[in-house]
Amino acid sequence: MPDLLKWLSGSIVAQALTTSPTLYLFLNAAHILSIGLLVGAILPLDLRLLGFFRRVPLAVLGPFLSRCAQTGAAFAIPTGIMLFTVRAGEYAGNPAFLAKIGILAVGITNAVLLHTTAPWQRVLAQGSAPASIRLMAALSLVTWIAAVVAGRWIGFV
Repeated sequence: MPDLLKWLSGSIVAQALTTSPTLYLFLNAAHILSIGLLVGAILPLDLRLLGFFRRVPLAVLGPFLSRCAQTGAAFAIPTGIMLFTVRAGEYAGNPAFLAKIGILAVGITNAVLLHTTAPWQRVLAQGSAPASIRLMAALSLVTWIAAVVAGRWIGFV
């Protein structure tokens, strides 16, 4: 593993980011905006699944916010990987970073399971969520907030 971390730290991406503060700034901003889109879409969807905002139809809200979250993830993951290359060895030993990665794994797994289960399609059609979906929404809510907190924690550990 240390060889991979050294390779990442010496990669062309890492070199470009360390030699260009402007490039690093814009990549970091893109990562933060992507996280904002991801979490900003997930939280209202989770709240709706938990029973808030009942007047807003899930058939409209669910697919739209799911696509927004997927778009956010599609940008947050690669920008995060690129940012990781700048200090790969340091981040790999950072407990906050490791916590964030573990939390992200739980959040992504939960999201995939939620959207690939038969109840999800029924929820969209019926507009109300059974207990199993509400439990997944509660886990999602806690998980994505924890991921943001762990991400902020990285700089302090």
